[in-house]
Amino acid sequence: MPRVSRREWRVGVSAAAALFLAACASVRTRPEQGPLDVAQVYLGAWSEGDFAALRHAVADPPANLEAEHQRFRDELRILSSRFELGRVEREAESARVTFRAVHVLRGLGEWEVDGALSLVRREERWWVRWTPAVLHPEAREGDRFSRTRTRPERAPLLDGHGQPLTHEGEVITIGVEPRRIQSRAAVASALQAQLGVDPARLDKVLSTPGLSPEHFVPIIDVRPERYQLVRPALAPVPGIFFRRKSGVRLSPAEGFAAHTLGRVGEVTAELLAQLGPTYQRGDIVGLSGLELAYEVQLGGLPSGEVRLTRPSGEVRVLGRFEGMPGTPLYTTLLPEVQSAAEAALEGVVQPAAIVAVDSSTGAILAIASRPLEQSLHRALTGRYPPGSTFKVITAEALLAGGMGVNDPVTCPPTATAAGKQFRNFEGEAFGETRLRVAFAHSCNTAFVQLSDALGAEALGAAARRFGFNVEYRVGLPSPGAAFPPPRDKAELAAAAIGQGRVLATPLHMASVAAAAESGRWRAPFLVADITEAPSASLAAGTRGPLHALMRAVVTEGSGRAAAGVTGLAGKTGTAEFGTGTPLPTHAWFIGFRNGIGFAVLVEGGGVGGRVAVPIAAKFAAAL
Repeated sequence: MPRVSRREWRVGVSAAAALFLAACASVRTRPEQGPLDVAQVYLGAWSEGDFAALRHAVADPPANLEAEHQRFRDELRILSSRFELGRVEREAESARVTFRAVHVLRGLGEWEVDGALSLVRREERWWVRWTPAVLHPEAREGDRFSRTRTRPERAPLLDGHGQPLTHEGEVITIGVEPRRIQSRAAVASALQAQLGVDPARLDKVLSTPGLSPEHFVPIIDVRPERYQLVRPALAPVPGIFFRRKSGVRLSPAEGFAAHTLGRVGEVTAELLAQLGPTYQRGDIVGLSGLELAYEVQLGGLPSGEVRLTRPSGEVRVLGRFEGMPGTPLYTTLLPEVQSAAEAALEGVVQPAAIVAVDSSTGAILAIASRPLEQSLHRALTGRYPPGSTFKVITAEALLAGGMGVNDPVTCPPTATAAGKQFRNFEGEAFGETRLRVAFAHSCNTAFVQLSDALGAEALGAAARRFGFNVEYRVGLPSPGAAFPPPRDKAELAAAAIGQGRVLATPLHMASVAAAAESGRWRAPFLVADITEAPSASLAAGTRGPLHALMRAVVTEGSGRAAAGVTGLAGKTGTAEFGTGTPLPTHAWFIGFRNGIGFAVLVEGGGVGGRVAVPIAAKFAAAL
């Protein structure tokens, strides 16, 4: 008999179950149910976990029928079972129906068993003749099922040199014992002041259903050096306690590429549902960043056995799960560049990001987001108006159209496009001047006027050459950059200065700077095995003039605070957003030096030349 598909099986079970149960109520009026129908009903009840219903299909059911099924499920930690019917071998008063069972074992995966149901015909009905062999063909009365499980060692994250980015070390877990807390407000205040723990998080932890007041409740892990700094302030607060934990996966220094590398810890209920049946409670998994995104690769697969133990003590192996070791993940990060990025952001109190990419390949060499205690990886996923850093793209479009760096332009205090007035930052005006000066000093009104002759099509084409509206893989989620087609001349003027509906991540703007240096935009990537990445050449003849314009920003324009860094070229940005008078602004700087393109963003930081440039100079000087 051909096998029944899973869909046909489910439909068949429902129909057969209805007929069979009706038959139980009225034997004489029903059409006779064959052995296949009874087998379907039995296996359907088994798959649904309705063990009480099994008794209605069994001849002379043992008293422990339900308990045997439940014990089988519990001993092997079976999450679900499904069945596919096989052959029917029938004689006058007996029959045998084969089936394939697929049991999903928590923490191990699918275990397939080829089984059979023996049936007998009595009183014009077919019944299952039950023995432990129904559970497994080798099972006998008194046998017990068990399992083993071993997880492989977690594979490392590697840097661009092929060296591990993490190592095993010790941390101090800072937590609370609820019954010892005298003032929840005092505990919340201390944890927030010393460690940046959101008071709402503490409230959520302490409100967990079933929380035992005498048990230690972990809140945050810190490295020993930080523990020494915060202990004097935390130890005197009633309710706060500390515990040492060894064998923890640590980065080279606290905060080092924290959002990117991510962290590991005990699997959460939410992640357990996402990761699937090869995981179980207590497993150590990636909780964020690359550790989470590449969990299956890094964590590997567990190995294990399904065993049957006879009353005599004999052990039989019924099934094996061949595990798989984790595979290292090769990233493009370079520790020396990452350390320079971390150092450049030291002391920055506002939300900020810095990204560096290899101008010749697009490989991400460093990426950092602040603050560390926020989960948002703004360097990768934050989308902001790029402001005047977008003038790199507008300038490339102008150069592609035949304009030269010393061609005349005008820079009045204000300019109007389709009835919308634009102004320069702090009312600057340079009158009759040259493109080089207008770019170096970031004259909005000059670029607003030039956008009219440039046109939306030419500006959009330049944006695409720099990767706007291009999808690409990074290795972690990143939305890239958007350049919506301008709907009128006012939107075109706004887009030309990186405002309006234009948005980009700090990562993408680093790739823009890299493209300006190399003459070719390459999609940035973080994971080394991403080989198929989109790219585009800048317009012919624009690379040299772009270098001259961006160098002028540092030597004579809005980026003069970085003039001491030899060979640095870039573009400042002060990008308006939100509401209010005056509008708040993000501080930007994008630049390149020695084959590395980078972007600095300080969210709500104010003026790019005053806030972002000093950070950029500190970073670039270390390259």
